[in-house]
Amino acid sequence: MNAMSTALPVPDPRPVLKALRKAKGRVTVGDVVAETGMGREDAEATLRALLETRRGNLEVGESGTLIYRFDPRLIQRDAEPFWARLRRGAWAGFTQAFKAWIALMLVVYFVLFVALIIAALVASQSRGGGRSRGRLGGRHGGFGGLRGFWFWYFFWSPGWGRRRPYYGHRWEQRHASRKGEPRVPFLQKIFAFVFGPDRPKPTQRQNDRSIIRLIRARRGVLTGTELVQHTGLPVQEADEELARLMVTHGGDVTVTEDGVLTYVFPELMISAHGTVAEREPDPAWRRLDPAESVTGNESKTNAIVAGINTFNLLAAVTAPWFIFPHLGLGGELAWVGLVWIPVAYSALFFAVPALRSLSVRKRNRLRHERNLRKVILGYVFRASLVGDGAQWVSVAGSGEHVRAALPRAKGGTARSGFALERAADGGALLSPETMGDGFLEAELQSLLAEFDGEVEENSEGTVRYRFPSIRTQFRGAETVRRRLKLEDQEVGDIVYASDQSEGEAHERDLAAFDRELKPREELTRYLGSPERVGYLDEFELVAFDEEMRRGRMASA
Repeated sequence: MNAMSTALPVPDPRPVLKALRKAKGRVTVGDVVAETGMGREDAEATLRALLETRRGNLEVGESGTLIYRFDPRLIQRDAEPFWARLRRGAWAGFTQAFKAWIALMLVVYFVLFVALIIAALVASQSRGGGRSRGRLGGRHGGFGGLRGFWFWYFFWSPGWGRRRPYYGHRWEQRHASRKGEPRVPFLQKIFAFVFGPDRPKPTQRQNDRSIIRLIRARRGVLTGTELVQHTGLPVQEADEELARLMVTHGGDVTVTEDGVLTYVFPELMISAHGTVAEREPDPAWRRLDPAESVTGNESKTNAIVAGINTFNLLAAVTAPWFIFPHLGLGGELAWVGLVWIPVAYSALFFAVPALRSLSVRKRNRLRHERNLRKVILGYVFRASLVGDGAQWVSVAGSGEHVRAALPRAKGGTARSGFALERAADGGALLSPETMGDGFLEAELQSLLAEFDGEVEENSEGTVRYRFPSIRTQFRGAETVRRRLKLEDQEVGDIVYASDQSEGEAHERDLAAFDRELKPREELTRYLGSPERVGYLDEFELVAFDEEMRRGRMASA
């Protein structure tokens, strides 16, 4: 069965939303027509439009009927809970305020305490009023040299935009250290010490870029299972993404005789250069998440920042016994300005990254679990696509595969000598707890449910799993690709037509399959070397666009 897309204006969605709420989010086009009285084309157009804005996906019924399935609450895509927005806004406000305080306090107090300590040392060596005054006068002359002190340039870099992000040392090495690029200001690294490096915020278009490349590489036809292979998403989320992309890019859906729901994107296969030959992007196990860094800085940078703040803290704590007596300072104002404020500030300066490291460790733990899932997916996909049929997999086999693959990956941790970095990275490293058979078995059980797999236990009590649906999904997509030939924009006898019957479609599929598929299907070309894993930094998603934007600004 095939569903045709429409370019007609989308009707008012409120009647359809009401029908969806009544049906708890799961309907066919016929259900909506019966509930609302809308025409079939209007109902289908509205449901497709809602796939782009609401969390939902398509399913195939037993008879081949398309079923639209939405979250019963009809949640907007990328919806953020109120308390999460409030917490994020409060943190953003605190961050901006404290950054301004950092720029004032850390630098100014460092200069001030250096000057006061020098003055106190001079005063401690002075004996007699005249001699003291002479030394103080010399000291005053010495202060003039501080105006050219090396760190005034060191703390900021000419040419660095005020709003330009700093994504950490790894990003600096790859993108910000090129010839002609302004040096990353040290003040930016101080901010990163306290609040962490800036986090890339890819747009939807940037996130979709690699998926569109995958669609073009797979000749304009993709299934949810193939998107799982590329992203590591759960099957339902992958189906939701493809449903959204189908609407956004003028795609369509078709269902094979085996019940495989395939998404077809003919418009993405049109090229001014003729035949589309896109290089396939890396699969999920070569797009692992690196460990998040607490500061994003090199260890030597963190040592300098920590040293400056430690100096301020010690100078403030010892001021009543060293600076005050030698310079004749005292009173409430001196205590507040030179003791209480810098002590509170310096303590908070260290406390914020220490507290953040706890949440970073938790997020790194989740990243590591996602990475393990992606690596296990490689093991499962290899077993499902290699050979003449889906092979059995086991917990022991998946453990061997993960342990063999992950140590070969580079760039997974920040590799910083800073104590907080080491503690936070620990949440993303291999450990007996996360690598135990219990975790691996739980992950295989999760995949078993997602892919409707098979499980059996042998006489020795060993449980093993098989995922024939993965192979079925790839075969179904390959059948549609060979029939449509979208890469050349060449169509066989009939691509698809709204008036063809299921029997006619089945006959054409079988004919195309017998005519063009080799006796042994070469599905392994889509596998992507599961034994080779790698990491993809988040900033790589936005680096190209940011460089282009800076280039346009420089040439303007």
